[in-house]
Amino acid sequence: MEVVAFSPAQMHLITLMSHIKSADALDQLRDQLADFYARQVDEEMEKLWESGEWNEQKLESLQNAHFRTPYK
Repeated sequence: MEVVAFSPAQMHLITLMSHIKSADALDQLRDQLADFYARQVDEEMEKLWESGEWNEQKLESLQNAHFRTPYK
């Protein structure tokens, strides 16, 4: 039998989940987590812009890009 060890972050979230008693509370937690990750992405993108690794030219090159997997 394999033993799964949770990280401190996972344990904290599991503890938080035990206090959720309604679908509304779960939706609120989901919104908070989504906001947290959106802020993280914004901060990282800001760093890329400031460092010059990301610029208007790269952004425009993605405008017409197609990354979908072709299925036959």
